[in-house]
Amino acid sequence: MNLDDLAPWASDPRRTRGRRVAEPPSPPRHEHQRDRDRIVHSTAFRRLVYKTQVFLNHEGDLFRTRLTHSLEVAQLGRSMARALRLNEDLVEAIALAHDLGHTPFGHAGQDALHACMQAHGGFEHNLQSLRVVDALEVRYPAFDGLNLCFETREGILKHCSPRNAQRLVAAEPGGPAQRFIDGTRPSLEAQLVNLADEMAYNAHDIDDGVRSGLITLQQLGEVPVFAQWRDEVLTEHPQLGEQGGRRLLFETLRRLLSAQVGDLITQTSTLLAEAEPADAAAVRQLPALVALSPALQAQNAALKRFLFRELYRHPQVVASTGLARTVVAELFEAYLAQPREMPADYLQADDQARAVADYIAGMTDRYALREHHRLTGRRLFD
Repeated sequence: MNLDDLAPWASDPRRTRGRRVAEPPSPPRHEHQRDRDRIVHSTAFRRLVYKTQVFLNHEGDLFRTRLTHSLEVAQLGRSMARALRLNEDLVEAIALAHDLGHTPFGHAGQDALHACMQAHGGFEHNLQSLRVVDALEVRYPAFDGLNLCFETREGILKHCSPRNAQRLVAAEPGGPAQRFIDGTRPSLEAQLVNLADEMAYNAHDIDDGVRSGLITLQQLGEVPVFAQWRDEVLTEHPQLGEQGGRRLLFETLRRLLSAQVGDLITQTSTLLAEAEPADAAAVRQLPALVALSPALQAQNAALKRFLFRELYRHPQVVASTGLARTVVAELFEAYLAQPREMPADYLQADDQARAVADYIAGMTDRYALREHHRLTGRRLFD
């Protein structure tokens, strides 16, 4: 990426708002490339390989994990950023870091930990991702965390409750949470990752759902956007109608994703041409400018409804996530009652409940199951 080719409204690393602890430059890398490299080499990033998307890690080796999901979001994001002349490296850094704070067992683990932490400020995985890069990674002699640039940190904090936003702004006025108080938008690169995340999530959950046998190609045919691309594939490759299976699914998903990418580039280009923001700062005062067309938004909404109805609420998924919630809740109770069961690093915290949440959130699926068995003597999963 040649920085001189960036659009005027892109986030230019030469004009970054900087790091919390000042550091000398690290040529030949620019600041957002440096952020990406720090994220890739972090402990939290490596742990994502054994953290769940929808299917728990022990259920199969070929289902998506938080790591594969993050890589897919980064690939989609970079492709779209290049077409829009946005900062590809910032997009990649945000994409690779956006799930660093996710608990084991996907959203089930997050919900369980949030319930456990209700009396202690709750638990939000976006906020935890920021906490990981700001404080929990221990790698450098001069500071805690990864000391990332403002733009990367802002992109990581996709959502934040009003209560936590106020707390964060009190500790860091003008920091990544300030926009939740002011009602402004993040950078275009952050907006782009938000949509790339959604696009990747829908596509790979369809793939994993079919692979698991919980949903079928026939059921997916009820979703208009899927049926549209499936029918086009079958028109061009009629032999796939007899063979069926993976080739038909993969080619349909490839075309569906390709259409979404093209639509986002077209719609966003139109919105930018109409708004004509003078620079990256002007973007923050405008409505969201990275978007799908209304037609594609409606198609995606229908696809999401299908996935919630047929996959996320499938009895088998509900049963396994229910057990996962039990594992997290019982781990929380055990560590809070016996903090010395945790590593020594977690015993010095002023807020013991938050330290327990940090420890559990950092676990992989398999480690959480081992710890639960060690502390309770029970195995909830075969």
